[in-house]
Order: sequence, then C-alpha cells, then structure tokens
Amino acid sequence: MKKTLSVVLAVLMALGCMFALASCGGNEETTAAPGGDTTAANEETTVAAVADVAEIQNKGKLVVGVTEYKPMDYLDENGEWTGFDAEYARAVAKELGVEVEFIEIEWDNKEFEVESKKIDCVWNGMTITDALKKSMDITDPYVKNAQVVVMPKDKAADYTTVESLKDLSFAVEVESAGKGVAEDNGFKYTELTYQSDAILEVHTGKADACIIDLTMADALTAEGATYENLTKVLSLNEEEYGIGCRKGSDLCTKINEITDKLLADGTLDALAEKYELTLVK
Repeated sequence: MKKTLSVVLAVLMALGCMFALASCGGNEETTAAPGGDTTAANEETTVAAVADVAEIQNKGKLVVGVTEYKPMDYLDENGEWTGFDAEYARAVAKELGVEVEFIEIEWDNKEFEVESKKIDCVWNGMTITDALKKSMDITDPYVKNAQVVVMPKDKAADYTTVESLKDLSFAVEVESAGKGVAEDNGFKYTELTYQSDAILEVHTGKADACIIDLTMADALTAEGATYENLTKVLSLNEEEYGIGCRKGSDLCTKINEITDKLLADGTLDALAEKYELTLVK
C-alpha cells in the first residue's frame, strides 16, 4: 500500500511539474506577445511611414534636402534658393497647400537625412541608381542627365577617348554618380564634398579633370559663365534624375501624381526651357 501510494504520489508530482512547465512556457509566450507582436508593431510603422503627406500638410511645409548645384538648386543674389528643382519643388508644394523649406545637406548623408526625418525628401538632381532604390523610394525620372568629363579648353583636343584619360587625376563629388563612373573606368580620383568643389579643383589646376553632371557642366562652362575656360570633352554614361523619399512613404506617389499634372499643364516644360534641360516623358 505504501509502495502504491508512493507511486501515485510520484505520478502526481510528475504531472504537476509538467503543468508547471507548460504554464511557464505559456507565460513566456504571453510575455513575448505584447512586446513581440510584430504584426501590430509593423502596422504602426507602416502607418507612420505612409502618412508623410498628411504630416507635411499638418506642419504646413515640405522640407527639401539640397546642395549648391546649378542649375538644379542654387542661391540667387538675394540668398534665396532657386533653380529647376527649387521651382519644381515649390510648384509641388503649392499643390499640397504648403510652403517649402530648403535645407543644405552633405550629399553622402542624404539617405540618413531622409530616414531620420530631418528632411522629407532629396530633391537635387539625384541620379537614380539601384543602390539608392534599396534605401529610398524614388519618384519617376524627370530629367535626363549624363556624367561628363570637364577639363581646360586648351587641353581638350588631346583627350578624345576614355583610354586617353587613364593617367589623369580626377576630382569627383563624394558618393556621387561621378565617383561611380570614375571607379568603373579605373580612373584616379579625389573625393570632394560637392560637385562645385570638383569643378573648382580643375579651374585652380589641382586636378586635371573632373566628372560631374552634364546639367552642371552646361550651366557652368557656357560662354560668360563662371568656368568658361573649361569644357566638357566626353560623356561617360546616360542617366536620369529622381526625387528620393522615405521607404514606404506616400509622398513619392503624391509627387508623381502632381508631376503628371505639371507636365500636362506645361509648367515643367517651361521650367525645362528656362534652365535648358531635357525632360523625361
């Protein structure tokens, strides 16, 4: 009888442990659920991400990240931002019923500036690349561009092929499409903060040539322009500009919608003619 009782007690104790373990396991799941409810958390993140347009309208301004880059974004004689992109941004902001605040950014920090919500978008002649598509949502392309080699006019005749450029020293903007093209072609280069710094490097003789956007090269080397002693000698690729927004942001889609309207009513055609650019249509 004692032996039987001992067996029964042992079984009951074992069952008790099993229930206790099950209960502990259940508590772990219960504890994890509130903090680890990734579905709910993701839903909140998604809502926050896609609500950019409403947030912009509530605060009454669209915050745009730019660099000094003629003819896209640059300061006029009154210290106000102007250029194709600046006017384009203001036209979009008007449709949204808000003002534009331009913030000058470091180009190699552009993705962080967008993700951290310091700015709502990057609107500065940004070349669309596969790498950028991974970190930002990018609008439909709007202006055609290329990376071109710029050097002194009196040396241009000696450099008509990519191979002839191999021994030159180049200046490029940090983390730019120009840098990418320089790497692709095996050129020796120095990185500078802005494209405007890169062309100045050539003007002062510190670099043999620079690789910058066609749009900037045309604006700065035209007759009567700042660097009319320089000229573009070769185009190294073809590319297109897009506007960078946060991943999942509804601002990207909204800009595309408004752009279609600005194309239809001729606003962007007029701007392209004013700044001598070619639109993507």
